Amino acid sequence: MTKFDFDLGVIGGGAAGLTVTAGAAQLGAKTLLVEKEPELGGDCLHYGCVPSKTLIHSAHVYQTMKMAAHYGLPDITVPPVDFARVRDRIKSVISTIQQHDSVERFCKLGAKVEFGSPCFIDEYSISLNGRTYSAKSWVIATGSSPAPAPIPGLEATPFLTNKEIFYLDKLPSSMAVFGAGPIAIEMAQAFNRLGTKVFVIQRSGQILSKEDKDMADLVMQVMAGEGVEFYLNAKVLGTRDLGTAKEVKLTDADGREVLLKVDTLLVALGRSANVDGLGLAEIGINFDKRGIAVDNRLRTNHKHIYAPGDINGSFQFTHAAGYEGGIVVSNAIFHLPRKADYTWMPWCTYADPELASIGMNEKAAAKAGIDYQVWSEEFAANDRSLAEGEQVGRIKMILDDKEKPIGVQICGPHAGELISEWVAILNGKTKLSTLAGAVHPYPTLAEINKRVAGSYFSPKIFSDTVKKGLKLFFQLKGSACDPCSDLP
Repeated sequence: MTKFDFDLGVIGGGAAGLTVTAGAAQLGAKTLLVEKEPELGGDCLHYGCVPSKTLIHSAHVYQTMKMAAHYGLPDITVPPVDFARVRDRIKSVISTIQQHDSVERFCKLGAKVEFGSPCFIDEYSISLNGRTYSAKSWVIATGSSPAPAPIPGLEATPFLTNKEIFYLDKLPSSMAVFGAGPIAIEMAQAFNRLGTKVFVIQRSGQILSKEDKDMADLVMQVMAGEGVEFYLNAKVLGTRDLGTAKEVKLTDADGREVLLKVDTLLVALGRSANVDGLGLAEIGINFDKRGIAVDNRLRTNHKHIYAPGDINGSFQFTHAAGYEGGIVVSNAIFHLPRKADYTWMPWCTYADPELASIGMNEKAAAKAGIDYQVWSEEFAANDRSLAEGEQVGRIKMILDDKEKPIGVQICGPHAGELISEWVAILNGKTKLSTLAGAVHPYPTLAEINKRVAGSYFSPKIFSDTVKKGLKLFFQLKGSACDPCSDLP
């Protein structure tokens, strides 16, 4: 029998890799964790989820201060933002969370942590810092990085990505954002609120292109009202470094040439899997520019090598990476044939209003050829939303031809929190009638979940047929008010 140094080797110390490492080590597997960066935590902790949500909240508070009069408070003039202080707060939050993702913690769990750039020398062994490490099973969880931008002149023009945007010394006076996905939209709104003049340049005719257009347009409507300028259906002709500014030349939706001069550029045109330098081709791992090919048990074409998280190019969310890490632990350690199921994978773009989804939206249902129906409710009819000054947004519930829910989208205040009720409902196969009959505290935003379920049943309960039956059996006398004659 072949002897290995470790039961399990994990490459990558982000969400997926840390989940696998913690689970395997605590279950008694001799585990090696390898990370190329000087600290654990991955993109989410240092360049993604944590710094972005910290920045977004600072921007939200600043925006609220500017809108004091909107809430019946004294109108005040707020001083300009010192971004260095915002940056320091971001670093402080990261530092606090870093303690949970420390070498010491994983050592206590029983895992050995090494830093460096590993490369497979065969399908069971890697070379790292001049040494060879072997393992019975391997997990490749190296994540993703900002995708290269095919923009003429960009190679000679300084620009930012999510790697640098949170650590600036000062607030840019103006910014052109290439792309209109979640990262682009979140950063565009946050920096605009802090005082940067922001232009969003998108090659398609919609922001957040994976979402339904009516929901994405609600987000764009708010952002445009706050001062963000959008160029949709735009084609970037090139960029130039002018020394004190950057120039962007583009054609807009009408074919007119536009010249923008801005302080900085933010490139957010998608992600590329981190596959370079690992020696994957040499050991015959199947991969392409999207990532490593895996089956529904997260196995590569070498069944003892797994690839959870961004590296496989599926759902590029931290919570998806954590979920997939759990799938790997089940298969690699317990040897249970557990398969990944993304039917009810939720996600959220943390703009204001937030846009959260679970299951299918209208685009996905139409693409799948499903005969669906839509039920919706507006936040303008939610008492708590009105009390908090939030009137933009809606919830959409998508039902299939059997009138079963196949997806929910929420665009509105705290949508990321509100979608969690649907996570429980849909995963637990709870009936819509149970939700419609459940008692929610008043006044809360979450009542909108109950309301949209109730709106589905209302036409059935309050139909003419039901009214006629009740009148017949219980001698009900009907309406007490004739709207045409009883009004003063």
